[in-house]
Amino acid sequence: MSDERPLALVTGASSGIGLELARQFADAGFDLIVNAEDAGLTAAAEQLRAEGAAVRAVQADLRTLAGVEALWAAVQAAGRPVTAAALDAGVGKGGPFLENDIEEEMDVICLDIVSTVRLTKLLLRDMVARNEGRLLITSSIAATMPGPYQAVYNASKSFLQSFAEALVEELDDTAVAVTSLMPGPTGTHFFERAGIQGTRIGAGPKDDPAQVARQGFEALMAGKEKVVAGSLTTKAQELATTVLPDRLKAMVHRQMAEPGSAGDR
Repeated sequence: MSDERPLALVTGASSGIGLELARQFADAGFDLIVNAEDAGLTAAAEQLRAEGAAVRAVQADLRTLAGVEALWAAVQAAGRPVTAAALDAGVGKGGPFLENDIEEEMDVICLDIVSTVRLTKLLLRDMVARNEGRLLITSSIAATMPGPYQAVYNASKSFLQSFAEALVEELDDTAVAVTSLMPGPTGTHFFERAGIQGTRIGAGPKDDPAQVARQGFEALMAGKEKVVAGSLTTKAQELATTVLPDRLKAMVHRQMAEPGSAGDR
């Protein structure tokens, strides 16, 4: 790594939107610290190096405090400020709330919410002290609606959206930018990991993660507060949620996320 190049941190970088975000940073001349909990991170880091980036891979499970601390120790060991960060690590869980394993739902909370808050605190303290930096938090258009059969996941994204928008206001008198990335259904491993392949949303069309990442990166670099990323269909879906009552949005989501609903398409 070169001290002359800016440094970016990307979590959830082994595949999907996280990997594509890392590519965006690499193409823009950033050195990278990338994180994920799975072994796929090694191959992802090799891809990024092959494309010309200087990369340090930190395999750590951010569902745990130990994982967050291990990642932050690696950031500090770099001896350089993080110019930009994309906190993309996340997981979902589909199915009826009363039937789901509580530990799997706690994993959603620990990864999507707790690790993001911990890392955001650490990153923003340094950025504000320097009065320089950019932070991207991956939310979702799921943040705009109640989520029957994805109750904890949608709620986690609602938290992140509110969290990011609150930080934008708190940091208004600084040169630090916070951007929330709001993708719709995207072609990643999310649906398999969440166990929702058999739903209408799981079987439906998906946006390209490279397109989502590019739009998110461009919004971050432009200092935008949020971006609904993906296809025109996704953008129209988010726009529709601004006028529908919550109860109706919940009913629509139930139809899309109910187990076995893929056969109703």
